[in-house]
This record gives sequence, C-alpha cells and structure tokens, in this order.
Amino acid sequence: MGWAYYALQVLAGAFALVIGTLLMVSLALFIIDRTQTGDAIRRNYPVIGRFRNIFTKLGEFFRQYFFAMDREEMPFNRAQRDWVARAGAGKSNTVAFGSTRNLSIPGTPIFVNAAFPPLEGQFASTAPMKIGPFARIPYVTSSFFHISGMSYGAISKPAVQALSKGAAEAGIWLNTGEGGLSPYHLEGGCDIVYQIGTAKYGVRDAHGHLSDEKLAALAAIPQVKMFEIKLSQGAKPGKGGILPAAKINEEIARIRGIPLGEDSYSPNRHAEVGNWEDMLDMIGHVRKVTGKPVGFKAVVGGPEPFEQLFDLVRARGATSAPDFITIDGGEGGTGAAPMPLIDLVGLPIREALLMMSDLRDAAGLHDRIRLVASGKLVNPADVAWAIAAGADVVVSARGFMFALGCIQALKCNRNTCPTGITTHQPHLQKGLVVEEKYHRVARYARSVISEVETIAHSVGVSEPRQMRRRHVRLVLPDGSTRPMSQIYPRSDLVNELVR
Repeated sequence: MGWAYYALQVLAGAFALVIGTLLMVSLALFIIDRTQTGDAIRRNYPVIGRFRNIFTKLGEFFRQYFFAMDREEMPFNRAQRDWVARAGAGKSNTVAFGSTRNLSIPGTPIFVNAAFPPLEGQFASTAPMKIGPFARIPYVTSSFFHISGMSYGAISKPAVQALSKGAAEAGIWLNTGEGGLSPYHLEGGCDIVYQIGTAKYGVRDAHGHLSDEKLAALAAIPQVKMFEIKLSQGAKPGKGGILPAAKINEEIARIRGIPLGEDSYSPNRHAEVGNWEDMLDMIGHVRKVTGKPVGFKAVVGGPEPFEQLFDLVRARGATSAPDFITIDGGEGGTGAAPMPLIDLVGLPIREALLMMSDLRDAAGLHDRIRLVASGKLVNPADVAWAIAAGADVVVSARGFMFALGCIQALKCNRNTCPTGITTHQPHLQKGLVVEEKYHRVARYARSVISEVETIAHSVGVSEPRQMRRRHVRLVLPDGSTRPMSQIYPRSDLVNELVR
C-alpha cells in the first residue's frame, strides 16, 4: 500500500506540474498575442487564434490524403501520381470496373479505335529520328519520350544520379536544365541535352558572355548530343530562373559560376538576342562551334512571333533553321516562380502545340525542325495526344520526379523536400536511394512508351509517330465529340505532307 500511495503522489505531482506549465505557457502566449499588432485574429482571440494558422498549413495535407477525389487535385491528381508510382515500381497498371475519369469535360481527348487494329505481328518499332541534318554530328533517337530540363541545384545530387542512370537504362536523353553540367549528369552514361539558359551557366566567360572555349569543351564530351537555348519556361515566361540561396552549396556555385549566400537570378532573356535574326545567328554560331544539333525552348503566347520566325527561316534557307523547338506549355512546372506568371502567362500546351505544328508545317519545315512538347505530359494518354497533335518528341520533368518518389509536397523552393529530390540537406537526401530509384525511372519511361504504343495500335497504326489528328476526337461543351482534325483543320497541302 505504501508503494502504491507513493506512486500516486508522484503521478499527482507530475500532473500538477504539467498543468501548471500549460497554464504558464498559455498565459505567456495570451500576453504575446494580445499585445502583438501583426495578426488581427490572434489579437482578438489570443491563443486559440493560433489554431487557424496551424490548420491552414495542415489543410493541403488533409485535402491530399483525406478529402480530394482521385481526379480533383492540382497540379497533378492522385490518379496521375498513382499511375506513375505503379509504373515505376513495375506493377500492373490495369484497373477494374470502369473509368473514374469524367469524360464529359470539354476538351477531353477520346482516341478513335480502329475497327480492325493491327495484329501483333504487324507492330513496328518506333522509327529512328534524325535531329540536326546540317550539324557535323547529327543526333538520332529511337525514343519519343525523354527527360525534360531539371537543373542540378533545383534538384539534388542523388536525384540527378538516379535520372542519369535511369535514362541510360531506358535509352532516353536527359536535359541538364539551365544549371550547367555536373559530374552526376554523366555518371550514368546517358545521352545529354545541354541547356543554355539566359545566365549561360557553365558556358559563360568572366563577364557573363557566351564562351566558345567552354562550348567546344562540352561538345567534346561524347555524351553531350545536343544544345538547347532556353528563351522562356512555361511556369515563368518573361522571367529568368530563380535558385534560392538556401539551395546553393559550394559545388553548385562552382558549376554555375555564382556566389554563395545569394539568390541566383537568371536574366529574363539573352542580352545579345533581341529578335529572331539574333536568335538564328546564335543558333548557327553554337552549331558551328559545337558541331552538334541546336534548338531552343520557348513558351507560346500567340502565333505572330513564330510566323515571323518561320518566314525568316524560309528567307535564309533551311540550313539556318533551329534543329528543334521545345514548346513549353504555360502549365509547366518549376522550383520557384511568381504566382501571376505560373497562373496567367503563356498558352497551355493543348493550344500551343497545335498552333506551332500548323505554323511549322505550313512553312514546309516538317522534316527540318523537330517539335518537342513539354508541360504536364506525364501519362500515356497525354503523350499519345501530343504525338497525334504534331509533336515529334515529348519530354517530362515532373513525371520523372514522381518516379523518383515525389509526393507533391509543394516544398521545392524551400530546401525542405521530404523525399530528397529538391533539397540539399544530407539528412533528407538519404531517403532517395539511387540504386533503387534509377530502376523506377527506367521502368516509368518504358511503361509510358509501351502504353503509348498500345494506344497507337488501338487506333489502327503500327507505331506512335504514325498517329494524326484524325485519330483523336475532342469533347465539346454539349457533350458530343468531333475529330481534332476538324476542330483544328490543316490545309490540303499540309495534310498531304504529313499524311
């Protein structure tokens, strides 16, 4: 009995201590909240007003896990993320019972199944595509799906390593993003597309100008297959890249040629490129110095600027043309950008790609300039639509981030990514095990390619690049559908060229 009585006394004392501490903390918080002037809710409702901020911050997580339906979330819904996760894990992506997708939303693509699709023995491998026929060293790729630009700095060392190894295993290219070429890009042995951003990281001289010496050194690396000059990016057209100081370590600063401890801002355009004449001059110069194919990446705001570009190419001759144009939709992603640019600037890829395809083909440049589509194209249906709409190649960044394990925590700009993909904190990076994740990258790429091939066979062609607009119908506001070839018609001459 004495022992039990003593234990009760200890528990009672501990309880009293806890209650006393809580009361003291509550009183302190009450005084702080009542006297502060920055938050009206906390000033009028001391202590309990703090719960509003807590619940607001937790709201995005509760919505993601408990309240949002499979097809509701933005920017990517659960159904999209789960497909990538299953593909990366090598699991079956078959589903039962019926589609959970709302097929009455205007603009939804419906693929036109053929009455008599090809048999398995009639399937064809995707034909190799040559890019840069006038470069000294053209590039040939058999894949239509590749990894879009993600800079080392914006993403972590293990993320780049896993992407490099996964790309090599899948036989696809990896775009460096504007942050320059790190040893980790080369580590896996994959093909590399080197992106030249407006700050010219990795190819700049002491004054920030394009260095021919550094260009030539990069071109001498066999893995570097092409160069992409970045004019603009879908998430922030008209503004250069942003790398917060918290994400810049000594190695990243050395590769980019920037100081430590400061946010890194790229200019909103190349200083020496003020018109299409300058742009074609720069493309020609980089191609001459490197001997490799050169293209550019841009966001489409309307047809007029690109009409001028194609008119100029025709006047100068086909040798002056960019070897490829990467079209980034206004819905494209980024690690950090102002919300007005993310939300409201730049055409979505669903309109921009069709517009650019029409302009290129009407100019007679269908076989000269390859179109690369980018912007939330992560699932097979998205990729198949883009090819039918006129893309020669589709690239994805966030699809491969999901393959690496991204949970859409929306922390990319804070250096606190819980999956280790966009952080440089070692204790968070350890969650991204390269030897496991690179297989997921490769399996995801192969799954997309395989299922796009399945769609192509379903519509009656032997391989994906044979798909055309007539193979897709779009849902109209009244719920009916019309062929995409009728909604976005081409001239008879263009139809004959791309038949």
